[in-house]
Amino acid sequence: MVILYTFIEQDKHKYLLDKYSSIWSEDFDTRILKYRRWQDAQSSILGRILLQYGLNKYFGIKDYEIDQTSNHKPFLKNLEVCFNISHAGNLVICGISKLPIGVDIEYIDNKINLIDFKSQMTSNEFHKIQNSQDKIKSFFVYWTEKEAAIKAHGKGLLIPLKSFEIFQNQTIIENEKFYLKQIFIHEEYQCCVASINDIKLEDLEIEKVNINLL
Repeated sequence: MVILYTFIEQDKHKYLLDKYSSIWSEDFDTRILKYRRWQDAQSSILGRILLQYGLNKYFGIKDYEIDQTSNHKPFLKNLEVCFNISHAGNLVICGISKLPIGVDIEYIDNKINLIDFKSQMTSNEFHKIQNSQDKIKSFFVYWTEKEAAIKAHGKGLLIPLKSFEIFQNQTIIENEKFYLKQIFIHEEYQCCVASINDIKLEDLEIEKVNINLL
């Protein structure tokens, strides 16, 4: 399992648009141009760059086609390799694996109102958050675990976050078990990866990618 990440930078934006945007499909280019904020456009471009880089370096795949499931989850057509992309703040992350994978990255916002998210948690989860020493940290651990799990499952927002519970780094969604692992990327962010197999840190390849060198 490979986890790749990089940071957006405004002074790189024109360079990235000129070099990469014409490489991918017309639909992707059209979507990039629709973004009002350069941050969102660049995050989407960098997600694709990380995927391209990781498939080539770690799986020896240079030619691939991205399609979507009926639930709008992107997948690699005719390849037994899975991927998932997430971004928050200035950070973009891409997970690649031979098994279904979900990744979620969140900027740790200490001003967040936890009550606003109570309806997204089970009563046990919210109780543990409220009784933890670091409520904000505890919330983002649970939140990234839930988001990563539904991404690995594949139905996304069709699965209510409150409909399943995280317990001891595991959860079950529609009778399918998922294992969760928090990984450290940056002190200002919380990150989690989910898979149908138990995740051991020694099996994770984590790389910060310097886009300027690609």
